[in-house]
Amino acid sequence: MKRLNILFLSALLVVVLSACGTDDRSGAATKKELVLGATIPYSDMLEKGVKPYLEKKGYRVTIKEFNDYVQPNLALNSGSLDANLFQHKVYMDAFAKENNLKLTSVITVPTAPIGIYSNKYKTLDEIEDGSTVTLANDPTNLSRGLTVFRDNGLIEIDNAADPLLSSLKDITNNPKNLKFKPVEAAQLPRTLESVDLAAINGNFAIAAGLDLTKALAKDILPEDIHNRIVVLTKNKDEQLVKDIKEAVESDSFKKVIDEDFQGFHTPDWMNK
Repeated sequence: MKRLNILFLSALLVVVLSACGTDDRSGAATKKELVLGATIPYSDMLEKGVKPYLEKKGYRVTIKEFNDYVQPNLALNSGSLDANLFQHKVYMDAFAKENNLKLTSVITVPTAPIGIYSNKYKTLDEIEDGSTVTLANDPTNLSRGLTVFRDNGLIEIDNAADPLLSSLKDITNNPKNLKFKPVEAAQLPRTLESVDLAAINGNFAIAAGLDLTKALAKDILPEDIHNRIVVLTKNKDEQLVKDIKEAVESDSFKKVIDEDFQGFHTPDWMNK
């Protein structure tokens, strides 16, 4: 009898463990606890526009906020995040290659522009010869910053340069002798106290309390530079990923964008 009881309990334990097995980070069928990571203001975008939708579908959602462009992908790879929102495709591809990760884009979202800000100048016409400029030091955002200056006639860039990865060495004409100083993107708002101009990523501008509408100039975004929901490639077909995409495509998400994220560049799919 004791042997039968032991066998019965063992069998029951196997059944229980099997039933719970799909509720871990790799299980697509029953996983209902999600952790989504993002930088400001995309953490707010997830909190207001995605989390409520997913919660109505039965998920328990936690939004984790980051203040740099490195940790969100590392956290995704370690399994502490299910998805993140902070990067565009060019950055994602470069980071994945450099760090031997397999990342997949799920869907693009409205993206805050890089803008030129200054505590010294009110317009671009006021910029003086030899002014000091800070901009992001990572290749893709450095290129975006330079592009804003180029598009506003302040510098010229070699036509042969990669339009998404141009660098300081690609500047062919700099009539105002601007002195460009690349720094960590998150530190750009602070540099306004010590430099003449700064090309600041929209998320860090918002986090620092800057008004996007007060930028002296803003960039024009190609589709590859729109930020996007990103997951590990091995998880791209999971139900939770499909539900996240559905949340972003919902009318409730669009309403949140219209009300709380004015001035953001909207991706092509939202304009159809």
